[in-house]
Amino acid sequence: MLVGLSGGADSVVLLSVLCKLGYDCIAAHCNFNLRGEESQRDEAFCEALTEMLSVPLHKISFNTNSYAKEKRISIEMAARDLRYEWFEKLRQETDAQAIAIAHHQEDSTETLMINLCRGTGIRGLTGIRPKNGFVVRPLLSITKNEIMQWVAEKGLSYVTDSTNLTDIYTRNHIRHNIIPLLEKVNPSAGKNIAKTTEYLSEVEKIYLYAIDNIRKKVITKEGFLSITPLLASPAPETVLYELLKPYGFNSSTVANIYTSLDKESGRTFYSPTHRLIKDREYLQLTTIEVVNQDEYLIQENDDEFNNPINLSFHKEDITKDFVIEKNKNIAFFDYNKIKYPLVLRRWKKGDWFIPFGMNGKKKLSDYFSDAKYSLIDKENVWLLCSGEDIIWVIGERPDDRFCIKKDSSKALIVHFF
Repeated sequence: MLVGLSGGADSVVLLSVLCKLGYDCIAAHCNFNLRGEESQRDEAFCEALTEMLSVPLHKISFNTNSYAKEKRISIEMAARDLRYEWFEKLRQETDAQAIAIAHHQEDSTETLMINLCRGTGIRGLTGIRPKNGFVVRPLLSITKNEIMQWVAEKGLSYVTDSTNLTDIYTRNHIRHNIIPLLEKVNPSAGKNIAKTTEYLSEVEKIYLYAIDNIRKKVITKEGFLSITPLLASPAPETVLYELLKPYGFNSSTVANIYTSLDKESGRTFYSPTHRLIKDREYLQLTTIEVVNQDEYLIQENDDEFNNPINLSFHKEDITKDFVIEKNKNIAFFDYNKIKYPLVLRRWKKGDWFIPFGMNGKKKLSDYFSDAKYSLIDKENVWLLCSGEDIIWVIGERPDDRFCIKKDSSKALIVHFF
């Protein structure tokens, strides 16, 4: 068991209780270098305590101020990120089963209050979770008073973080001012809020169960969200937020997406990692990738071509036994009409070809529209060209001008894998 040890009363009690219960513990101490000599004092205390308990101690020193400036986040958030990232790395290195953190009941109440002030959904009203992945919080149902009673009864030593006595951090301001004010209204306010977080944790389970059931109706296949069942759900905008949040979409972007559901197709929205496109009755979700617009040349002696798609080329004399296979992924061309090098490229505005079996030109944009191609489908199309002429919309239709006719003597057969 990896145990976060700051040297404060909470973490001292957690480590001593776990050791007393027979757990094989490893202590982990972070020096955030925020309080000068006091930070060094805390580290020295942890060294002495773990030596007395015969518990291995791992230490790390962080330049928390520099990290916070670099990431443009608060000191509180910087310390949290640094701490948990290192704890997880250390857990893996030591093969620990869990990371034990000394949060108690009041910590969970304060977290709820912080989330309320910032604005939150139901998850933010559940306080601190007793278990989150490998992180466990054995003292979460214990009050601070109960912890201090244990310290007094066992005669345990601990250190005090002087910043906990000030209001420089949001959590401290809530702890020293907001909670006591609520307890003037009702002496049991803190305890009742903690109890409410437990109720809300159960409500969250029902909420997530409902979201999961709606998800199965809305997501008909990977990357596609069906708009009709989404709008038929009890709270469609909330459902949409829950479905898109894992892909990095924030609440304001989701609100814009929701208002676009009855608008024309083609509207596009972005998160840091994903793109969402409204296409008729669906929302299409894809990862953001750089589309390569380069042209690729294929020489006459190339039998295979494997970048960015896989093609093979075979030349064959046309005899009376020659058979043209009906397969969208195989194209048969009159070899004598082909000019090398062939060009493999994406489609662009103004492109046209003569689809096999037709006499007149057809713009690719019209062809895609008739075939109900989505924007993503269009982006995935590759064209095989002879000079400036498109000879094959790969995987779809060849150009009639280059197909085998009665007077053709030699074929170029192209397979698309």
